[in-house]
Amino acid sequence: MDTNNKPIIQVQDVTVAYGDFVVMKDINFEVQQGEIFIILGGSGCGKSTLLKNMISLIRPVKGKVLIDGADIVTAEGNQLRDILRKIGVMYQNGALFGSMNIMENICIVFEEFTDLPKEAMELIALMKLKIVGLQDAAYKMPSELSGGMRKRAAIARAMALDPKIIFLDEPGAGLDPITSAQLDELILELSRTLKITFVIVTHELPSIFAVADRVIMLDKNKKTIIAAGSPQQLRDNSDNPWVRQFFNRQAQPDSST
Repeated sequence: MDTNNKPIIQVQDVTVAYGDFVVMKDINFEVQQGEIFIILGGSGCGKSTLLKNMISLIRPVKGKVLIDGADIVTAEGNQLRDILRKIGVMYQNGALFGSMNIMENICIVFEEFTDLPKEAMELIALMKLKIVGLQDAAYKMPSELSGGMRKRAAIARAMALDPKIIFLDEPGAGLDPITSAQLDELILELSRTLKITFVIVTHELPSIFAVADRVIMLDKNKKTIIAAGSPQQLRDNSDNPWVRQFFNRQAQPDSST
């Protein structure tokens, strides 16, 4: 992780609401270039909603989300398109198009954002699939792949345009422990070799401890960030009993201070 440069993501005073119902408020954090940054919290705290605000699927009612210095909240037209080219997204459950083979699922990104000829699209797509270990699955349908392979294919699609940042929404959901650990290793390898910045939404503790440089923790009741730091720091040293309870996987909060 390179922390010497300007943050690649800056979330400033973000408030998210549906009508009069406030989901979260006063959200502030930064993500450094090359960092593996995790957004976590209990069920219903707004983790995936925050991610959707960061990639412009939802727009907050207040605040800024700066991606490499440009505000994705207010961007439109070509400016928004330029920002979106810098990010890749793996949606929950992979979100591959079931009527397309894996090659076509990746090439659809090139069709939207580039004027490349078909041969070039397919060549680059094969390169991305090789990176995630799926070069032999290029012409298979998503239904022919295991859950872990579909997640890898979705990551290959997220990498199509060589983004600076990849957002992953619950990447380990539905995977067995071994497959989930293999996915963690892939994320670490991509971070080390390609210097990709990852923003990951998850609540799976083994993955959090395996890959995270830093985490923020959202709280459903407080509607904001209640903790930030490394997983180890929050597990061992947080002054919030609920945070320690979460990281130590306890049924009841401990009584230590």
